Amino acid sequence: MFDLYDNVTARLKTSGDYLWPLALRLVMFWEFWEAGIKKLRGENWFADIPWADWQKGFPWPFSLVPTDLNWLVATWGELFFSVLILLGLFTRFAALSLLVITVVATAAVHWPAGWSSLGELWNGYVITAKDAGNFKLPLLFVVILLPLVFHGGGKLSVDQLLLKLTGRDSYVGDRIADGIAAALMFAVIGVMTVFLEPAWGIVCFVIAVILGLTPALRR
Repeated sequence: MFDLYDNVTARLKTSGDYLWPLALRLVMFWEFWEAGIKKLRGENWFADIPWADWQKGFPWPFSLVPTDLNWLVATWGELFFSVLILLGLFTRFAALSLLVITVVATAAVHWPAGWSSLGELWNGYVITAKDAGNFKLPLLFVVILLPLVFHGGGKLSVDQLLLKLTGRDSYVGDRIADGIAAALMFAVIGVMTVFLEPAWGIVCFVIAVILGLTPALRR
C-alpha cells in the first residue's frame, strides 16, 4: 500500500513540475496583461484616486514620482513582465518585478493606513471596498507569484530551454540549504513587506544581511 502511494506521489511530483508553473504563469500573464492593456487604452486615473482617510497612498519613493511617470511605469511594467511570465523567460526576475508592482499598488490603494491589531488588519482581507482595507485580491496575486520567484518557470519555459542549451540544467536542479538561502528568503519577504509596513521590511532585510554574512551558516 505504501509503495503504491509513494509511486503515485513521485509521478505526481514529476508531472507537476510541468503543469503547476505553467498554470500559474498563464493566470498571472492574463491578469497583468489585461490590467496593463486597460491602462494603455485608458486615461491616467492615478491622479484622480479618491484617497480615503484609511488609505496610505503611494509609498516612498513612488510618492516622490509624478503620477504620470507612475502610470507609465505601472502600464509598461505590467505588459512587459507579463509577457516574460508567459514565455517563462527570466521568470524569477519577472515574478519579483510584478510582486513589487502588486505590493506598491496594495500599499497605495488597498492597505489600511493604521491598525492596532492583527485582527483589525485582517478585516481588510476582502475584495469589496472597506474602510479597513480591501487587499484580498492583491494578496492572492502575491501568493501566486511567490512560487514563481522561488521555483522559476518550470519545465515548460524558455528558462529551462536555456539551461539545457548551456548544459546547466543538472546543476540548477540541486538544492543548497545554507545561510545564504535563508537570507534570500528573508530578502524576498522584505521586498513584499517594506512598502506596506516599512518596519517589517527593514527587519527582514537586516536578518537577511546577518544570515548572509555569517560564515558558520554558509555551506
